[in-house]
Amino acid sequence: MRIGITCYPTYGGSGVVATELGLELAARGHEVHFISYAMPIRLTGGNDRIWFHEVEVTNYPLFDHPPYTLALATKMTEVAESAVLDLLHVHYAIPHSVSALLARMMAMPRRLPFITTLHGTDITLVGNDRSYLPITRFSIEQSDGVTAISNYLRKRTLKEFEIKRPIEVIPNFVNCDLYQRSNDLKGRAKWAPNGEPILVHLSNFRPVKRTTDVVEIFARVREKIPAKLVMIGDGPDRGAAEYVVRKKRLSKDVFFLGKQLTVQDKLGLADLFLLPSDEESFGLAALEAMACEVPVIATDVGGIPEVVTHGVDGYLFEPRDVASAARYALQILTQADRGRAMGEMARVNARRQYCSNDIIPRYEAYYDRVLNTPQPFVAVGK
Repeated sequence: MRIGITCYPTYGGSGVVATELGLELAARGHEVHFISYAMPIRLTGGNDRIWFHEVEVTNYPLFDHPPYTLALATKMTEVAESAVLDLLHVHYAIPHSVSALLARMMAMPRRLPFITTLHGTDITLVGNDRSYLPITRFSIEQSDGVTAISNYLRKRTLKEFEIKRPIEVIPNFVNCDLYQRSNDLKGRAKWAPNGEPILVHLSNFRPVKRTTDVVEIFARVREKIPAKLVMIGDGPDRGAAEYVVRKKRLSKDVFFLGKQLTVQDKLGLADLFLLPSDEESFGLAALEAMACEVPVIATDVGGIPEVVTHGVDGYLFEPRDVASAARYALQILTQADRGRAMGEMARVNARRQYCSNDIIPRYEAYYDRVLNTPQPFVAVGK
């Protein structure tokens, strides 16, 4: 198949999943064309089945903001024609599904179906802004196929948007061959020279990720035992997290690594992963940690309980309850094996449900189903 993929190229779950999907599809022999305003952050070169098409947006004095939605639709149409695409797969409803809808209309009479994958904040935050809700609902219902990354997100979308069409759940995934436990003792020694346990957090440091809570949890752990904290990623709340680190005199124990391309190398060195988010539609970073045999302590919100099983491969706690999170962390790290048995179970569960070798064929089957459906879905009453 020839597949066009559009995503936000930034350091976030939707862009990561879209990029990894494209890489996996290319490895399975498909031709993949990424269409976005910048190169996706995890997209690496050297694959002759992957192309990147940059959307150029013209700044014009008449517009307060560049019309990206229109420029994207135009580029989608151009790429679909030149590369003879079979379909478009857009990640994140706003504005990508709207652009894909326009591209499908412009491509007529040639058929150009598009699939929309819902990732979370396009529904839970952006879509529920009343000014965006009608167009979000319309673009979802007019998609030729719609997938959601968790049962939680599917149910919430159907309820809050009153969607009258089926939504397929195809969860996020991880390359289980790439994400594995690391035995790099020198790598651990860079952060923990005396063999201290290592806690890690990975996110885009947006307010919803509660990065300051990560530091607060670590501070409570550090009061009881020697430990180190590794913060992977960057974003608007990094400064706030760094301030809490300085305030609590933890600078020698906390490492801010910024954005990293090969996060598996770092996750595989950790003893514990922290994800205290206010909201998560899936929890991809938690899954990546689990594949590296790292137990997870995360909030009991959204789609996280579909990934982390309380008391089996990690622990769940209520949002902002840093005391409970710290207690669970200490319960793991003070065990004789530092939670290695729980970490091993985490990988077993990740492999059982979320390996790319199992999930990618589900996308391929869904593509085939959409391509073999003669008419796009039309909602009742439309």
